[in-house]
Amino acid sequence: MKTTAALFALAMGAACAAPAHSQAILIERNISLQLARVIADGAIDACKKDKYDISVVILDRTGAVRLAMRADSAAPHNFDLARRKAYTARTFRRASADWAKRMIDDPGLSGQKSLAEVIPLGGGLPINAGEDTIGAIGVSGAPGQDKDEACAKAGIVKAADLLK
Repeated sequence: MKTTAALFALAMGAACAAPAHSQAILIERNISLQLARVIADGAIDACKKDKYDISVVILDRTGAVRLAMRADSAAPHNFDLARRKAYTARTFRRASADWAKRMIDDPGLSGQKSLAEVIPLGGGLPINAGEDTIGAIGVSGAPGQDKDEACAKAGIVKAADLLK
């Protein structure tokens, strides 16, 4: 009888401790290389159709580069701009153009422009899987930030089935 009571008490203690232990482990969704390739290829294809040579950068959920590609004739600075546009979109979980507009509309937020690596230019979009922002895409090299963003959006649309 004492053995049964002791085993019961031990089992109850373990059951009560489990939730506290599980809170110490994070399970996070992130962008895979396969998904990054699909999105980047979609963006490149959309821009190529309009004869735009672009650089495209895909970041993971932490803001680290997951995939980067530069067209043969893309300008050298486009790579860094694409990365920073993606970083801005990932950091603020919104289109980089929306963030840039917000800096103008609300001068109280202008201090955010001094954060390292953010840039108030269009062409960066967050990549979401449901409610989770799992990465971002940045495009640079099309003749206009709106066209950069359109190509980035085309890449995300191409991967829509994979983001469900």
